[in-house]
Amino acid sequence: MCGGWVRRASGSGAANTGRWFCRGRWRNAGRVTGLFPPQEQAWGLDAQVGLTPQALAKVCRESALTQSFDTAAESINEDWGTRYDGKQMQRWSEHVGGKLVELQEAERKGYAKGQRPEGPANAPELLVVGLDGGRVQGREKDPDTQSRWKEDKVATISSYLKGDGKDRKPQRLVTTYVATMGTSKKFGTLARIEAERRGIRQALNVVVMGDAAAWIDTVHGEYFPAHERIVDYSHAAERLWDCARALAPAKYLALGERLESALYQGKTQRLLRWLAKQVARLGAVRDRDSEHHPRRVLWENLTYFQRHHQHMDYPRYRANGWPIGSGVTESGVKLFNKRVKGTEQFWNTRGHEGVETILALRSLRLSNDGRWHHYMLYGRLLRPAA
Repeated sequence: MCGGWVRRASGSGAANTGRWFCRGRWRNAGRVTGLFPPQEQAWGLDAQVGLTPQALAKVCRESALTQSFDTAAESINEDWGTRYDGKQMQRWSEHVGGKLVELQEAERKGYAKGQRPEGPANAPELLVVGLDGGRVQGREKDPDTQSRWKEDKVATISSYLKGDGKDRKPQRLVTTYVATMGTSKKFGTLARIEAERRGIRQALNVVVMGDAAAWIDTVHGEYFPAHERIVDYSHAAERLWDCARALAPAKYLALGERLESALYQGKTQRLLRWLAKQVARLGAVRDRDSEHHPRRVLWENLTYFQRHHQHMDYPRYRANGWPIGSGVTESGVKLFNKRVKGTEQFWNTRGHEGVETILALRSLRLSNDGRWHHYMLYGRLLRPAA
């Protein structure tokens, strides 16, 4: 087996004959039919490019997973003995990723017209929709903030076997990904479509997991309103530890442990009363107060827990056999950041080109349900297993 094939077309039958590059040397090939899908027609690449679907899949895989297009080119050249550069890797992978983005857009428009993806044959016992955001550096600065950094939104859709509420933890089965630079509305629709593809309408239990960001509240309210919203436990606990450090810098450990214990036990009303008492004792926030001043820290966290305490019923979540942390989604964000967040990477963040195509390819590749191979061979999304 060759790691990848690149065709040098020849003669009038360029689609079926020519010379093929494999493991450092060119080899002659006769007329072949029926082995591979019609790659040139499916992807719209110039026939002179001469990449089989397997070779093109490898180019896209390296471009989506390695830290840069130049690194992808080095990997391809080492394997094939070719002399491609990063720009060529970028052109090919962004072309294929662009086709994927077009497919997503078609699904999004179809969804607005009432078209729904077919769910899996087997209903998942538990489906967890995780929502979070990463960072991408654009080529252009924001005119208001003068910053190049923008947010990419990431969703993980994971099927689970529930825990028993005691010793057996929830067991994650299959995770698929959605990532986009688009608005909350676009992201919410794409996340909902993926959740329906994964069986949200058939699932016995569904929860939506994330931190307390306002845009996550919006996506939950508009696209997953019928499903339980859980604020990630570690984020909520860290908020309480911030309060402990602000109030008792030298002896914060004991206070922090007491506060987190109350959170773990679901005593949110007790925590709200304690926070309100501290805010009243310290007085109103003053303009000169720094971000770490006790007055500001306690006031901000009182507001935080007032807004989200109903999403922090952790004893009930554990008893139901549900996860209470968004570690899967946070790990997913890191996987995307590893490719697109480099300080020396400046992306086109507008429209359906540039980083949007790489986010789509990386989502496809990271999803562990076999859809990558199906898409690269046939240009269609595979209906995944639960």
